[in-house]
Amino acid sequence: MERERYTLDVRGGMFSIDVTEYGAKDAEPLLWLHPSNSLMRFGYLDDLGERYRVIAPLHPGWGESTGLEHIDDPVDMALYYYDFLDALGIESAHVVGHSIGGMFAAEVAALDPHRVRRVVLCNAVGLWRDDAPTLDFFAEDQAKVGRAVWKDPTGPAAMSVLPDMSDLAKLEDFMFRHIQSMAAAAKFLWPIPDRGLRKRVHRIAAPTLLLWGRHDGLVSPVYADEFASRIRDAEVAIFEESAHFPMIEERERFKETVLGFLGR
Repeated sequence: MERERYTLDVRGGMFSIDVTEYGAKDAEPLLWLHPSNSLMRFGYLDDLGERYRVIAPLHPGWGESTGLEHIDDPVDMALYYYDFLDALGIESAHVVGHSIGGMFAAEVAALDPHRVRRVVLCNAVGLWRDDAPTLDFFAEDQAKVGRAVWKDPTGPAAMSVLPDMSDLAKLEDFMFRHIQSMAAAAKFLWPIPDRGLRKRVHRIAAPTLLLWGRHDGLVSPVYADEFASRIRDAEVAIFEESAHFPMIEERERFKETVLGFLGR
C-alpha cells in the first residue's frame, strides 16, 4: 500500500496541516475526517486506499496541525476544509467522517453539497436528544468510557490502540497527544455536541450512509435513525459486533460496507 506523509499550508499559511495519504494519487479522492483521538494507524485506511486516494489530515489543533485559533465552530471547520481541498486542487470528493469527524463531514456536505460526492457518517456526533444524551467523556471515569466505546473492552481490538507501557517516551507522547486532542475536541463538543447542525443537516444532498456500532455507549445507535430522519434517502448500516469503533472491531465488514457504498 502506497503511503505519503506531508505538511500542507492552507489559506496562505494560516493553517499548517499534517496529512497522510493512502493509495494511488490518480484514484478517486476520499477525504477521511478523524475522531477526537485521531486514531488512524490500524489498517482500515490502507483498506480504503486499495480503491481510493485516501486523504487523511489531522484537524487543526490535533497533532502537528496548527491553526485551531482561527476556527470558532463546526461551520468554520467546514469552510476550512473547502480551502484544504482547494489547496490540493480537488473540486469534490467522497467524505467519510467518524465521531467528531462525522460532525465535520456533515457540515461539509450540508453547507456546500457540490463539494461532496458521497458521504459516510460513522458513529457521528452533532445532534442531541434529551432521551439519549451522548456520554460526557471529558468528565467520566476512563474505565467507563472504555466500556462505552468497545464491545469488548479487554479484547484484542481495544488492546491494539493502547500505548507500549514499557516505553516511557512513547507513553509520555501518547498522554500528551491525548490531552491535546481532548482540549481541541472540547471546543466543539463540550458541554454538549450540539452546535446547530440540526438546522443545516437537511441540506445534505449527497448519497449518505449512516454506519454505527450496535453497542456504542458514547453515541447511541438511536442517532443513526435521528440523522436518517433528517437526511433525504439516507441509508443505515448497524454493525452488531462493535461499539464506537466499528472500523477496528469489525474491520473487514467496515471495508466491504464503505467500499460497496462508495462504489455504486
